[in-house]
Amino acid sequence: MATLKDFRNNVKPNWCPGCGDFSVQAAIQRAAANVGLEPEGLAIVSGIGCSGRISGYINAYGFHGIHGRSLPIAQGVKMANRDLTVIASGGDGDGFAIGMGHTVHAIRRNIDVTYIVMDNQIYGLTKGQASPRSAEGFKTKSTPQGTIESAISPLEVAMAAGATFVAQSFSSNLKQLTAVIEAGLNHKGFSLINVFSPCVTFNKVNTYDWFKENIVDLDEIPDYDYTNRVMAMTKIMETNSMLTGIIYQNKDKKSYEDSIPSFAKDGLSKQDLQISEADFNKMLTEFI
Repeated sequence: MATLKDFRNNVKPNWCPGCGDFSVQAAIQRAAANVGLEPEGLAIVSGIGCSGRISGYINAYGFHGIHGRSLPIAQGVKMANRDLTVIASGGDGDGFAIGMGHTVHAIRRNIDVTYIVMDNQIYGLTKGQASPRSAEGFKTKSTPQGTIESAISPLEVAMAAGATFVAQSFSSNLKQLTAVIEAGLNHKGFSLINVFSPCVTFNKVNTYDWFKENIVDLDEIPDYDYTNRVMAMTKIMETNSMLTGIIYQNKDKKSYEDSIPSFAKDGLSKQDLQISEADFNKMLTEFI
């Protein structure tokens, strides 16, 4: 059985010292080992941004895609090889700006992929511009007088889109973050995990201390029922999305791949797809 060390490689992350993404990487490695995965059974697909580099820092199959497109690639990987556990990852700019359309449709599709978003509420790799998660009035290089747009709420969007697993955590809470990722990996369907991952270089507002002062930890609310959709939506709105833990889970809805009557149990990667030249030419004529 693989251990934490088996998911480490010799590639040294070049994130800024103190970046929250270090903890996300560690939590993924711990969670993968805890749920009994082997490196060859895990695929990590990432987008563009500081967080997009994570696919190269973990000993598993890795694919560094283009901006906002980690989810289409991840879904294709899962459809081709159902035996793989697939994680898609990226930042808030990657997933909630150019990639938002993919995020919403992946949620409602409920394909068995875990999407981990490292939310630092700013564009870090391009040196500090406002992101869709930046609060109204947030001053950056691209919004010197403060952004005039409202920050998007990914939790509310996910719930409205029919998500079957929604969670949020804080990179400073490695124990909870690891547990949340484990739950997401074990969930049969699409899992959205938003992670508060502070940018220590360009975001001097949403700091570690700021999050610690504003976060509501659901693990400390004994009567909270994450299977209750109404309670989940209510708590999201009551806390202005500043809550951590498993927010909502629905285990009854089938995953996308299990809902397709004709979908083969053996993925494309295990099927004999060889065709004759005559059959191939016949298929081409259908597109002429």
